[in-house]
Amino acid sequence: MIVNKPVKLKKCKICGTEFTPRSISHVTCNYKCAIQYVNEKDKKKKQQQNRRDKKEYYDNDRKHQLKLTQKACNEYIRARDKGIACISCGKPDDGTHQRHASHYRPAGTNKQLMFNELNIHASCMQCNAIKSGNLVDYRISLVNKIGIEKIEWLENYQGDYKYTIEDLKEIREYYKDKIKLLKEVSL
Repeated sequence: MIVNKPVKLKKCKICGTEFTPRSISHVTCNYKCAIQYVNEKDKKKKQQQNRRDKKEYYDNDRKHQLKLTQKACNEYIRARDKGIACISCGKPDDGTHQRHASHYRPAGTNKQLMFNELNIHASCMQCNAIKSGNLVDYRISLVNKIGIEKIEWLENYQGDYKYTIEDLKEIREYYKDKIKLLKEVSL
């Protein structure tokens, strides 16, 4: 005598209704839900593939790597100059206004000095963004901070500035390490 075991009901992966499965791998209640289930599965696979492709693209995209490196550099400058007044106007760093990493020689036209720490100092948002760096006051404060010889060197420097993707990744790691050191020291 053959005894049939009671069949355990399953919930449909699409609509949630209970149904009697025909096999262990059966996950939908009818053919409409099955079609929708397969389409959603394909869609998820395509999204995952797109994410992988995008990651590979961004890993090999110089412009994207430059942006990430600039972000890490700016974060380091803000951390390094935390508590120091704005280089241009002298506003204190008391948390009441936004802080920027301001370049004495603009990064857009002087790529060779984009990541040079002598060229970058913390300033308030108003001086950096609205007053285009407030360069006259910036230079006066910079003379007191680093000396006239280094300023003249910055003003006359015309080095190589074509960073490769590997250079940018290396520079970014350098600044991340420096940020970690600053955080360890401040603890």
